[in-house]
Amino acid sequence: MKLALNFDWKHNNQSIYLCVMLRIAYDPIYVLPLPEGHRFPMAKYELLPEQLVYEGTITEDQLFKPELLSEEILLLTHTSEYWAKLRDLTLSEKEARKIGFPLSEQMITRTRVISKGTVMATEFAAQYGVAMNIAGGTHHSYPDHGEGFCILNDMAVASNNWLQKNPKHKILIVDLDVHQGNGTAVIFQDDDRVFTFSMHGEKNYPLRKERSSLDIGLEDGTDDKTYLNILRYKLPQIIDQVKPDLIFFQSGVDVLATDKLGRLGLTLGGCKERDQIVMKYAKLNAIPLVISMGGGYSHSLHTIVEAHANTFRSAQEIFF
Repeated sequence: MKLALNFDWKHNNQSIYLCVMLRIAYDPIYVLPLPEGHRFPMAKYELLPEQLVYEGTITEDQLFKPELLSEEILLLTHTSEYWAKLRDLTLSEKEARKIGFPLSEQMITRTRVISKGTVMATEFAAQYGVAMNIAGGTHHSYPDHGEGFCILNDMAVASNNWLQKNPKHKILIVDLDVHQGNGTAVIFQDDDRVFTFSMHGEKNYPLRKERSSLDIGLEDGTDDKTYLNILRYKLPQIIDQVKPDLIFFQSGVDVLATDKLGRLGLTLGGCKERDQIVMKYAKLNAIPLVISMGGGYSHSLHTIVEAHANTFRSAQEIFF
C-alpha cells in the first residue's frame, strides 16, 4: 500500500498532515466492446491502470470498484424520460447514433458505474484532498439526451449529489477538454452554486456552443506557451471569485497536437503542465479536487495512454 505523510491540508489556518493515498475509480466494465474499426480508443481504459501499476505510480489497492449509480441520484441530473429510454433500451436510432456507441445493456451499466465512480471520488477527495476516475468527464451529456460518446454526465451527477448533501456549497468545474463542455453548461445554467469554466477549441465540436459561466475559445494550433499563460492567468481569478468548496477537473488529453479530433498544438509536456497548474491551485487553496479523464484521440494509442498517465503521475507527485 502506497501511503504518504506529507500532504499539508489546512483547516482553520492550521496545517494537518494526513496519512493518505490516492484513490482511483476503476472497474473492468469501463472497457466496452465496440465494433472493429470504431474510432473511440476504448482500449485505453484497460491499458492505463495496467501501465500505472506496472511502473509503480500506483498499487492495485488504490483502485476502488464503484457501485451501480442509483436511479435516485441519476434523476437529480437527468430527466425521467431520458432515463427510461436508456433503462429500457428504447433510444431511437438517431438518438443512439448521436451518442456514438452501440446501444446495449452493458453500455448503460457501464455509464452508471463510471458516474458512480465520480460520485464516490468526491467523498475521497473531501477526505484526502484529491481523487480520480480512470474514465468519466462525459461533459456532452445533457439532461435529456447524450451525444459525443457521453451518456450520463458524471461530473454533473456527482455535483448535484454533493449539493443535495451540502446545499450551501459552491462548486467549480474546470473543463480543459478540447471540446466545449456543452452538456455541463446547460445543466448548470440556472444554478449559481456551480461555476462552469470551459477552455476549448473555438472552431471544434460542438459547432453550436452553449454558454458556460466562462468560456475561453482557442484558435486552431494554440501552443503550450499561449495555452498555459491563459490558464495561469484565469484560474486563480476564477478561484478567488467563486471560492469553491469542491473542484471537478475534466482533464481531456485531446488538446495534443497529435490528436485526430483536437486541432490545438500542445505537447505531452504542455498537457502535463496544464494538469499540474490545476492541481497546484487546488492544493494551494485547500480545495478538494476530483479528476475525470475526458477525451483523447491521438493516432498512437501509446500517446493517449502516456498523456493520461501523466495526470496520475502529477497527482501522486503534487499531493502525496
